[in-house]
Amino acid sequence: MAIVLPDLPYSKDDLAPYISANTLDFHHGKHHNAYVTNLNKLIAGTDMENLSLEDIIIKSAKDPAMTGIFNNGAQVWNHTFYWNCMKKNGGGKPSGKLAEAIDKNFGSFEKFIEEIKNAAVTQFGSGWAWLVKDGDSLKVMKTSNADTPLAHGLKALLTIDVWEHAYYLDYQNRRPDYVSAFFENLVNWDFVASNL
Repeated sequence: MAIVLPDLPYSKDDLAPYISANTLDFHHGKHHNAYVTNLNKLIAGTDMENLSLEDIIIKSAKDPAMTGIFNNGAQVWNHTFYWNCMKKNGGGKPSGKLAEAIDKNFGSFEKFIEEIKNAAVTQFGSGWAWLVKDGDSLKVMKTSNADTPLAHGLKALLTIDVWEHAYYLDYQNRRPDYVSAFFENLVNWDFVASNL
C-alpha cells in the first residue's frame, strides 16, 4: 500500500496573504512530496510496505535502525495534519467543548495562545509546536525535526510547523510574525475540535 501525497484541503491561494501560493507550492509540492517519495522507497519490499502510516511511525519510532523511515513517515503525517489545522478565514477563538477544555487546562484562551506561541517561537531550529491531549488533560509541547506526539502515545489536536520552509519565503527570519498570523488568521478550530 503506497503512501500518497494528500491534496491540500483548500486551493493554493486561499491562505494568502498569510501564507502565499508560492510557499504552498514549495512546502506541499516539494517538501511534503519528497517525504512521501522517500518513505515509499525506504519501505519498499519490507514488512512495513503494507502498514498504515500511523503504524509505520509507531513501529519505527522504537528502532534506531529505522530513523530514516521514522523521519520521513512522521514528516508525511505531521504535514498532512498541519494542512488541516488551517483554513481560509480561520483564526478567532474556539467554542464549545474545546473552548471549555482550553479554559480548564490553561486558565484562559489568552494564556493558551501565549503558551503555544511561545513554544513555536522558542523551538530551536526546525520543529513543531503542538496542542495535545494527554489522558484527560490538554498540554502544549514542542518537538524537534520530525518528532511527533504520535510517537509518544499522545493525541495531537493542533500543530504549527516552524521549520523555515514553512514561512521563510513569506516572512524571512520573522518567525514570530508567521506564528501570530497563523493563530490570528488561519487556525481551523473546527478541525482542532474534531480531534478532541
